[in-house]
Amino acid sequence: QVQLVESGGGLVQPGGSLRLSCAASVTTTTYTMAWFRQAPGKKREFVAGVRGRGLRTPYADSVKGRFTISKDNAGNTVFLQMNSLIAEDTAVYYCAAATSLTVTYYSSTDYDYWGQGTQVTVSA
Repeated sequence: QVQLVESGGGLVQPGGSLRLSCAASVTTTTYTMAWFRQAPGKKREFVAGVRGRGLRTPYADSVKGRFTISKDNAGNTVFLQMNSLIAEDTAVYYCAAATSLTVTYYSSTDYDYWGQGTQVTVSA
């Protein structure tokens, strides 16, 4: 059983930055890791993903150039650095892990483990 614990959410003004962390109970090198988000009344959507040594990190078009996903050297924590935040980024952000290294990243149904989520609110 993999446990994922997110932290780092909060209230931030438009244009500001936040760094989310996802502490995993396992070394994530053999998992596909991703961040998803869900705004009120909307479906959960893919934000960013990473797997293995993180040589490839796909992003949703809406966050490209503003968000960066990374891991710590030990591979136990996954980060999401969010810059130039806008109101549309307001959502609950979830960390997810898939035991397969061949999932497509983008579908939430491919992931086996989820964190409890952390709220990000972008508002003046």
